[in-house]
Amino acid sequence: MKAGNTTQPLGPADLFACQSKHLSLLPQDGNNPKANATAAVEAKFITPRDPVIETANGGRLPAVPLAEAQKLNLFKKEAELQGSQGGKHVIRRATMEMAAEQETDQGATIDDSMSGQSTRAEAPLRSAIPPTKTHPLFPQLPMYGPPTVLRNLQTFAFQISSAFLSLAFLGTIVLGSMFTSIPILFRHVYLRLTFRNPYARRPFYEEEKRRKKARKESAIAWKRQRRRKSGSSKQCFNGKTTPEGNEYEPTEGGKDPLICDVGYYARRVGLDVEEYNVQTEDGFVIGLWHLYNPNDYTPASSSHRDQDDPIVFPETYLEDGHATPSQQYSPGERKYPVLLVHGLLQSAGAYCANDDDSLAFYLAKSGYDVWLGNNRCGFRPQHQMLTSNDPRMWNWNIRQMGVMDLPAFVSRVLSETGFPKLGLICHSQGTTETFVALAKEQRPELGNKISVFCALAPAVYAGPLIGKMYFKFMRIISPGMFRLVFGIHAFIPFMMTMHRWLPGSLYGILGYRVFSFLFNWSDMRWERDLRDRMFQFAPVYVSAESMRWWLGRECFASQKCILATREEGKREEEEDEGQDPGMEEYFAKGTVHQTEQRDHGNESKKWRGRNAWYDERVPPFALWVAGNDELVDGRRLLRRFERGREPHVRVVHSKVIEEYEHLDVIWAMDMIEKVGREVKEVIWQTAPLEARKLCRVPKGCENIDIWEDTNSL
Repeated sequence: MKAGNTTQPLGPADLFACQSKHLSLLPQDGNNPKANATAAVEAKFITPRDPVIETANGGRLPAVPLAEAQKLNLFKKEAELQGSQGGKHVIRRATMEMAAEQETDQGATIDDSMSGQSTRAEAPLRSAIPPTKTHPLFPQLPMYGPPTVLRNLQTFAFQISSAFLSLAFLGTIVLGSMFTSIPILFRHVYLRLTFRNPYARRPFYEEEKRRKKARKESAIAWKRQRRRKSGSSKQCFNGKTTPEGNEYEPTEGGKDPLICDVGYYARRVGLDVEEYNVQTEDGFVIGLWHLYNPNDYTPASSSHRDQDDPIVFPETYLEDGHATPSQQYSPGERKYPVLLVHGLLQSAGAYCANDDDSLAFYLAKSGYDVWLGNNRCGFRPQHQMLTSNDPRMWNWNIRQMGVMDLPAFVSRVLSETGFPKLGLICHSQGTTETFVALAKEQRPELGNKISVFCALAPAVYAGPLIGKMYFKFMRIISPGMFRLVFGIHAFIPFMMTMHRWLPGSLYGILGYRVFSFLFNWSDMRWERDLRDRMFQFAPVYVSAESMRWWLGRECFASQKCILATREEGKREEEEDEGQDPGMEEYFAKGTVHQTEQRDHGNESKKWRGRNAWYDERVPPFALWVAGNDELVDGRRLLRRFERGREPHVRVVHSKVIEEYEHLDVIWAMDMIEKVGREVKEVIWQTAPLEARKLCRVPKGCENIDIWEDTNSL
C-alpha cells in the first residue's frame, strides 16, 4: 500500500474473490449462474510444478503460472481460517502478499521495459509471458484470464494476423518442396525416355512389385466375393491366402479409398477398433484406440468408453487388479497390454498404415492387447470446458503431454485390462514426452506402471537438421513475433483444412513432398504403393505453443536437448573428450548389444551420474536408433547411458540401424524383421512374472526367458 492511502486493506475473502476472477472460465459478475458455476475455487497440483484450476462445478482448467495458483490457494485457506483465528493476522498476511506482489510487478515492469513481457493476467496477449521460469527448458506458459471484450478483440487480431502470415510461411515451404522436386522429376523423365525404370534402384523393388500384384488380386477377389455374397473355402485378401475359419478374416477389402479411418484399415486385416475417450487431469478429452480380434472379444458399450473422471491410477482397480468391466479371457489366455504413442504432427494411425506389416497390427496378431494413444487436440480438439476459440485450449507444450496425457493413457489402459503394468512403445515426439514424464523432476512415479519403455527414433538430442533456414527463422524471432506469425491457437490450421478438401491421393503426394523437404527423408525403404495412405493420418492439430517449444528461441532448438541446457551438454562433451577412445567406433557399428553396460567403476559412475535425469523408479529402456536420422541424434543418447551418466537406467536392448531414417523405424518394408520382432520379444522378456502366468505367450516368444534385473539383486 502506498503511504497515505486510507483505503482499508482487503480481507482474505475479497482477495480470494479477486484472484478467482483472474483464473475462472468466464467473467464473474455475481448475477450469472453459469459464470458462477465455472468460478475458480482451488488449484490442484498434479506435480509440485503443474497446477490446474478446479472450478465450482468440478471442472478443470489447464495450467496457470505457479505463483497465481499458489495465491489462489493461500487466499482460500486464509479466508476459511478468518472466522476462527481472527482477522488481524489474516489481513496482515494478505497485505504482505499484496506488497510482495507489488514488488514483483515493479520488477516485472522493469523487465517489461526491456523485454515487453508481463506476468499480469490483463496484460496484452503478445506480452503475456511470465519472465520467471521453472526450468530453463520449460518456461512458464502464458497467463490467459477469462474472456473479456478487449481480450476477444486481441484474440481475433492474432487469428487474423496468423491466418495470413502462417499461410505465407506454409506457402513458402510448399514452393520450396516443389522447387527441390524439379531435379527429381527431370531425372525420372530422363530414365523413362532412355527406357529405364526409375524405380528399379529402390532396395525393395521386387518385393514392392509382388505386394502390389497381390493387393490387386485381393481387390478383385473381394469384389467377386461381394457379388456372389458368399466366400469360397479359400480366398485371397490383401496379398495373403485366407483359408476358411482363419483367426483373422478381413471384413473390408477392395481398392483402398485412402481415408483417415484406422478402423477401416484394421478390418482389412481381420481386426477392428473401438475408441475410448479419456479425460486428462487438466480437462482435455483425448482419444484412445483399442485394437481387438472380433472373433474373441466383444467391444465395450459406448457409455463405458466415454470419458471418465480426471483421476489417474484410482485405487479401486489397483487393489484387486481384476476390476475390469468384462473379463473375456480365462486365466492363461489373457493378453499382455501394450500402449503405442505417436510422433509430432502425427496420430496413432501411423502405426496402422502398412497392412499386416504395421507395427500395431503385427503386435495384435502376435497375441498382445494393443492400445493406441492420441495426444491432446489431434483430429478433434476437445476439452471438458473450453472451446477451440479460447487460447487456453492451446496453452500447452511437451511438458503437459508428458505429465498429463501419458499418465491418463496408462491409467485407462491398466484400468481396462486389470494389469499393474504395461509395455510402452513410442516414436519420436512420443519418446520425448515419455523421457520428460519419467524424469525425477517431473512425474517419476509413472515408471512404476511401465514394464519396459521401447523408444523408436528417440528424440532427446537434436540432429543437424535443426539448423536449416526455415527452422532457424522460427528460432531467431521473439516470442511475440512467433505469436504474430503463428498465432496463439492451433499451429497452421490450414493444413487440416487441406486434409478435408483435397482428394486422398493428391493430399498424400503433397504431404510427402512437403515433409520430405522439411525433414530431409525419403520413401526409399517404404512400400511406395502405400505411401499416400501413410499421410492420411497426418498432420493433426497441435498448439502453436508446442511448436514454439520445439522450434522457438528458448527451448529444444536452442538447447539441443529436452532435459539439459546447451551449457550442460558442452560440459559433458568436454568431460568425455579424449576418454575411452574405442567408444566412437563402438557406437558406429550399428549392431545389437543387449544389456552390455561397460564398467566405469563405482566412483566414476557416481561422478558421471551427478546430473542424472532419472531415479530408481525409471523403467527398463529399449532403444532403436535410426543411423541416418538427421532430425534427432539417437547415438548421443546411447552414449549418455553407456558412459554411466544415468546410473539408474537399465538398457535391456539397443540397436543402431545404419541405413534407417527417422520414419523407417515404423514404415520401412523390413521394419518387422529389424524392429517389430525385437520389440515383441523385449516386451515379453520384461513382462512381470505374474502377468506372464496369466497371459498367453505371444507367437514367436515361446523360448524367451524372463529378463533378470541385475540392478535389483
